[in-house]
Amino acid sequence: MDSTHEVDVVVIGAGQAGLSAAYHLRRSGFEPERDFVVLDRSPAPGGAWQFRWPSLTYGKVHGMHSLPGMELTGADPARPSSEVVGEYFADYERTFGLRVRRPVRVRAVRDAEEDGEGTGRRMLVESDAGVWSMRALINATGTWDRPFWPRYPGRETFRGRQLHTAGYKGPEEFAGLRVVVVGGGASGTQHLLEIAPYAAATTWVTRRPPVFREGPFDEDAGRAAVALVEERVRQGLPPRSVVSVTGLPLNEAIRQGLRDGTLDRLPMFDRITPEGVAWRDGRRVDADVILWATGFRAALGHLAPLRLREPGGGIRVEGTRAVADPRVHLVGYGPSASTIGANRAGRAAVRDVRRLLREPSLSWAAA
Repeated sequence: MDSTHEVDVVVIGAGQAGLSAAYHLRRSGFEPERDFVVLDRSPAPGGAWQFRWPSLTYGKVHGMHSLPGMELTGADPARPSSEVVGEYFADYERTFGLRVRRPVRVRAVRDAEEDGEGTGRRMLVESDAGVWSMRALINATGTWDRPFWPRYPGRETFRGRQLHTAGYKGPEEFAGLRVVVVGGGASGTQHLLEIAPYAAATTWVTRRPPVFREGPFDEDAGRAAVALVEERVRQGLPPRSVVSVTGLPLNEAIRQGLRDGTLDRLPMFDRITPEGVAWRDGRRVDADVILWATGFRAALGHLAPLRLREPGGGIRVEGTRAVADPRVHLVGYGPSASTIGANRAGRAAVRDVRRLLREPSLSWAAA
């Protein structure tokens, strides 16, 4: 790293939220590479979608909203969502000339030296592709790089295979095996319904009884769900997923799984044994595989030098702006983790960044 590149804004992450932010920066007159740069850890366009399992076809995706300025139309519902969305994101980047740099791994974001009276503090992004100095940061790193593995007694003794949703490739690899699926979200139910026809046996365990949602999920219900997630973020608590407060939609596949027993749920086991899982009441289930569909956490370790976390473990956010440092915006975080929320967050972040750059003294608000 021989030199430091100087720009006004750095966007970290080129998934839905990052591309939305880059689009709105470009539309506001910011020039890629000169005024802002987009850094992405992934090897290709597509954000986290490029890593989804092949059996997750585009027709099975719920609530995929197009990026601003360009609709996703005519996609074959039978194609893997990773291919459909990857191609769409690639076309989007080309169409709007966003010039995403990849693969770039960001190691840390930290304060730089003050660069003169009246210009505010700058920050440095340190990466394996160089160092960037900027006045504002739009962080859109999502969660895929940080799968959550709960700790349970005996996990290290299990003789079978353990994997997370992040490593799931499809149901065929579980043919003839006894599989325990852990997790009550959308991924857990999708995995179960796919695996059951191949596996010798499946067992579903969740910490809380799953909640299935009847009827349409209208705009009012969506706003109420997002408001619950947003309140946690406003308090500085780690965000919960939107689906954790909306429940699971009762489609025909779910109804069939409930009828045939695939989605008969057991409470969370108390320990893992070499042969499977066990409960305090003496119940045991033998297993060859434990599949942890236990979600992800926000990938924010690179922001640690800025000391943004609250005692509750999260980052307090108002809109998209980190309360502890108004130079930092989090998009695709908490209430904006959905695809439509990410679009709106990208636009809102750019609006605030433009104001910050016009009034540099605002960047001292957290000092």
